[in-house]
Amino acid sequence: MLKVLVVEDNEMNRDVLSRWLQMNDYEVICAEDGHNGVLLARDQRPDIILMDVDLPDIDGWEVIRRIKLNPALCRTPVIAVTAFPFNEFKDKAKESKCDDFHTKPVDFDKLKSRIDELCLGSINPEQAV
Repeated sequence: MLKVLVVEDNEMNRDVLSRWLQMNDYEVICAEDGHNGVLLARDQRPDIILMDVDLPDIDGWEVIRRIKLNPALCRTPVIAVTAFPFNEFKDKAKESKCDDFHTKPVDFDKLKSRIDELCLGSINPEQAV
């Protein structure tokens, strides 16, 4: 069972995403802000992280950078999930070493395929973003 860390400040979005992940046989850990996202990533070592980029304390791009700087986590795939269009954040996504980018509302079929691809190694994560 893959372990997914969801970092999302909006309770409703966090709940919907968590329930969907659990229904699809993923183990879910949740953080409601960037600070806790960094701590949970370090302590729980998830297989993949779904990161909202518009967080109240530390923005998601900075959280991704911090996670990717940790040698124990640098290979952990991170998918940014945001309501903002990708074109606005393309440079930030590359700078932070984000592995993929999905916009809200989430296309759950595409997200599941991407999670499985990144975690099960069927494609090279460097092909993303």
